[in-house]
Amino acid sequence: CVWLMKLNVTHLTLDWYTEVNKYRYVFFFIMFILYSLIICTNSIILYLIWIHKNLHEPMYIFIAALLLNSVLYSTTVYPKLLIDFLSEKQVTTYSACLFQFFMFYTLVCSEFLLLAAMAYDRYVAICKPLEYQTIMTKTTVSIFLVVAWLVPACHVAVFTIASAEAKLCHSNIKGIFCNNAVYTLQCEISRLITIFGVVALLDLSILPMLFIVFTYTKLFIVSHRSCKEIRKKAAETCLPHLLVLISYSAFFVYDISIARVKSDFPKTTRIIMTLQIMLYQPLLNPFIYGLKMKEISKHLNKLLSQANISPCIKTYC
Repeated sequence: CVWLMKLNVTHLTLDWYTEVNKYRYVFFFIMFILYSLIICTNSIILYLIWIHKNLHEPMYIFIAALLLNSVLYSTTVYPKLLIDFLSEKQVTTYSACLFQFFMFYTLVCSEFLLLAAMAYDRYVAICKPLEYQTIMTKTTVSIFLVVAWLVPACHVAVFTIASAEAKLCHSNIKGIFCNNAVYTLQCEISRLITIFGVVALLDLSILPMLFIVFTYTKLFIVSHRSCKEIRKKAAETCLPHLLVLISYSAFFVYDISIARVKSDFPKTTRIIMTLQIMLYQPLLNPFIYGLKMKEISKHLNKLLSQANISPCIKTYC
């Protein structure tokens, strides 16, 4: 273990490459197209929210923050992945691995808090419309955004520092990037990581999830008792958030299970499932919000018309 520990300080190997070596250029091309698509689709919606003043409302600001997260955490993974496809050896340093771990989970965990803020915004808008302007002020929105990014950063920093101090007994990362698989490198997972992991799971996922479920349940009860127009408004604005929450939660549970459940998944299965975590969510978000949110969809149609996009694409959007 001592020899491996010295090796791991400067040199780690990602063990996924042997499974795709034969088709690495094909995978490079596919992943490059997907990464470009993620950047373009999310950036278009961000651009629309930025330039149109009628989209400078709390709900759209939270959507913009969610899309920005997708761009940032994709950028922490895809560039290194693309380089690895073209490299003879897939290696990284332990410090670079921990930095990727910190950035990825800070941004990913902030999404639950952003979704919770969006749920609260919808609750106030539909259940307390007369008080909306006084409750959801610019200051309130700014506080929600700061908390959504700062709290996960503080939590993940604890794991990162603890992992940096841990003794390593393995030099192969069982994955395509430095996610929870980092823990499998350690000789023994420290008590700090185990205990604080429960705290972080509670703070960053379970409590926000319960808050979201409670808020939407109350919201749907109120809207069900109200007129048809309010029920329609609730469905139009809340359904996209729920779709994102459900898909995100499913992949979040899988990601946690990679490190916590002691089962040896086949490499191919692990690669495919890990790709889904970093692929579906960044791709789904702009399409869900771009096509299902009425105001964004309207501006998107205008943008596509100005760009002379084909009629079939405009009809679909």
